[in-house]
Amino acid sequence: MMRQFELVERVKSYDSSADESALNRAYVFSMKAHGTQKRASGDPYFSHPVEVAGILAEMKLDTASIVTGLLHDTVEDTVATLDDIEKMFGPDIAKLVDGVTKLSRLELQSDQTKQAENFRKLVLAMSQDIRVLLVKLADRLHNMKTLHYIQDAGKRRRIARETMEIYAPLSERLGMREMQDELEDLAFAELHPEARESINTRLAFLREKGGNLVDRVLDELNATLTEGGVTAAISGREKSPYSIWHKMERKNVGFEQLSDIMAFRIVVENIGECYHALGVIHSRYPVVPGRFKDYISTPKPNGYQSLHTAVIGPERQRIEVQIRTKEMHEVAELGVAAHWTYKQDSARTEGTQYRWLRELLDILEHASGPEEFLEHTKLEMFQDQVFCFTPKGDLIALPRGATPIDFAYAVHSQIGDTCVGAKINGRLAPLRTVLANGDQVDIVTSKAQTPSPTWERFAVTGKARARIRRFVRTQQRQQYGDLGKAILQKAFRHDGHDFSEASLSPVLRQFDCDEAEDLYVAVGEGHYTGREVVHALFPHKIETRSAKVVPLTQARSRKAQDNAVPIRGLIPGMAVHFAGCCHPLPGDRIVGIVTTGKGVTVHTIDCETLENYGDSPERWLDVSWNSAGDGEASHTGRIHVTIGNEPGSLGSLTTVIGKSGGNISNLKITNRSADFFEILVDIEVEDVKHLTNIIAALRATPVINSVDRARG
Repeated sequence: MMRQFELVERVKSYDSSADESALNRAYVFSMKAHGTQKRASGDPYFSHPVEVAGILAEMKLDTASIVTGLLHDTVEDTVATLDDIEKMFGPDIAKLVDGVTKLSRLELQSDQTKQAENFRKLVLAMSQDIRVLLVKLADRLHNMKTLHYIQDAGKRRRIARETMEIYAPLSERLGMREMQDELEDLAFAELHPEARESINTRLAFLREKGGNLVDRVLDELNATLTEGGVTAAISGREKSPYSIWHKMERKNVGFEQLSDIMAFRIVVENIGECYHALGVIHSRYPVVPGRFKDYISTPKPNGYQSLHTAVIGPERQRIEVQIRTKEMHEVAELGVAAHWTYKQDSARTEGTQYRWLRELLDILEHASGPEEFLEHTKLEMFQDQVFCFTPKGDLIALPRGATPIDFAYAVHSQIGDTCVGAKINGRLAPLRTVLANGDQVDIVTSKAQTPSPTWERFAVTGKARARIRRFVRTQQRQQYGDLGKAILQKAFRHDGHDFSEASLSPVLRQFDCDEAEDLYVAVGEGHYTGREVVHALFPHKIETRSAKVVPLTQARSRKAQDNAVPIRGLIPGMAVHFAGCCHPLPGDRIVGIVTTGKGVTVHTIDCETLENYGDSPERWLDVSWNSAGDGEASHTGRIHVTIGNEPGSLGSLTTVIGKSGGNISNLKITNRSADFFEILVDIEVEDVKHLTNIIAALRATPVINSVDRARG
C-alpha cells in the first residue's frame, strides 16, 4: 500500500502547485474513517481508496480529484457525512464525493432496471463534472484488479459484464486507451477465461518461435526511418488478448488471419513528420489494402489522432504501424486527462466539450425509461465508425451501418424530425441506404414532415432511435386520446346524456386515472369501453346494454352516421389500424373492432373476419369516414388480377394503374401457368371510387383476363 508521503511526492512530481495540506488531511481522514474495515481479500479497506488515488495520480489529475479518490467511499461506508467533508475540504470536493457516492449506491444490482438507473445517474453526474467519471473509472479499475477475491461467481460475472458493457466503452470515449485495455482484459479474464487462455497460449508460442522478433522488427524500422531522414521514437507491443478475440469475433476470422497482432508506434515531432514517416514506410514495404486510416485529418470523436496502416514489414511479418506526434500520443494514452489544467480556482465542466456526452444527455431526455436509455447508449458506444460530410464539408462521425436518418439527427434533432429525403454524393437515395466512409450527405427537409415509426427499423444511433420513439409515444397518446374522447362522446349521446370533461371527475379514480386525458387514452387503447364509463357515472341506466350494442350492422344499413365515431387515415400502427384482410377504403361501409391495448381495427362491413367477433358485441364500434381534412391521405386497396403470360403484359398492367393515378405499393404473383399469371396488387388510392375506376380501366385492357377487388 502506498504511504502518505509517497502519494504526495507522486502528485507534486507533475503538479508543483498541488495542495499538499489537503492531500495529507484527506489521507488521514480516510484512514481514520475506514478504521478496521476489511476488503474481501482480507486487506485493510483503506488500501482501496489509496490505490484509487494512486491510479488518479498516474493519470496526472488535479489535487481535487486525488482527494476525492481518497474520500470516495467515506460517506457510503463510514460514519462520515457530506457536511464533515465540506467543512474540512470545501464545497468543490464535497460535490465530487457526493457525485461518486450517488453512483455507488445502486451499483452491482442484478436487476437490469437498477443497472440502467445507475448508468443514467452516471451520465448526469459526469455531465456536470467529468472528474466524477474519472474517479469512478479508477475505482472500477482497482475493484476489477481484486475481483478474484469475491467468492460469489455470479457476482463476479455481473461486475465483469457491467465493466465490459459500460465502463470500458466510456473510457474509450474519453480517449483513455490504457484504462480501456486494462478494464477489458480484466473483464475478459472473468467472462471468457478459456478463450483468453487459448489466445495467451498462442501468443506465447509465437514469442517462443520468433525469439526476439519484436526487437528485430524495431531495429529494421528504426534503420528504415533514419535512412529516410525521419527522427522518431519507436515502440512495439502485442495486442491485448481481448482486442485480438474481439477482432476475430467481429471479422469472423481465425487467429492466423489477423494482420495486426503486433503493433508498432512511431512518435515524431510534428504533423508534417507524420506524413513523411508514412511515405518512408509505404515506399519500403508492401501495404495491406484497405487498412490505411487517417485519424489526423479526421479525428475520432474522443479527440484521438494518428495515422494507421498495415504493411508486410520486416521479416515478411504483417504488422500494424501507428504514426503520431508526442501531443497526439499523450491524448491517445490519457484522453481527457491529458487536457486537464491543474491551476483552476473552481471545477470546470470538461464534459461539455464532448459531443458524444451531449448526445447521451439528449438520449436521456427522450428515452421513456432507464432500460431504454441503457439500450440506446450501448448503441452509441459500441459500434465502429464511418465518417461522412455535410455539403459544407463538416465532418460527422457515425456508427457503422448508419443511414441518412442517423446523419440527419446527428446534424441536429430538428433536421432529423423534418427529414423527407437525402442526396448522397449528389444523387437522391432512399433513407434506409447504409452510408460509407467519405460520403457527402445532403438532407432534404420539409416543415410538414414528422418522424415516421418505420424509421426505427433502419436507424442505428441511440439518439435517432430515442427521438423517433419519443415522437411515436407522443403521437400514439394523442391519437388514443382523440379516439377515446370520440368514443365517450358517442356513448354519452347514445344514452341521452350531455358530455363534458368535468362530468368524468367522479369516476376517474375508479378507472385508475389522474385526469380526464388519461381516461380518454385508456378508452382509446381499448382497456375500457365507452359504455363502462357511462354506466359507472349513471348506474341506473344499465338495463338494455346488449340490445343496444349488438345490431351495429343494422345501424349501418340505416345510415346512422351521426352516432358513429369519425376516423381518418392516421399513422399506421397507432390508434386506428386498417385491416389487412379486407383493406377498407373511404366510401366502404365500415365497422371497428376494439382490441385491448391496440386501439381499433377497421374492417369493411362484409369482411368474413367479423364472424370471429360475433360473441363479443362489446368490442364492436360504430365508425365512419371523416370527410373533413382527409383528401390528401392515401389508402391501400388490393386487387386480384389474371393476365396473359406474354411479353409486355405486366408492363401494360402497371402503365394502366399509373395513368389512372394509382401507386403500386406491393405486387405478388400467386399462381403461374403456361397461359396466365395470377397476381395480387396493392395500390395506394384516394377512396373506393378511385379503386373502382382503376379496376374499370384494367378490365378494358386486352391483355388482362379478369380483375376483382381482393377479399381475405
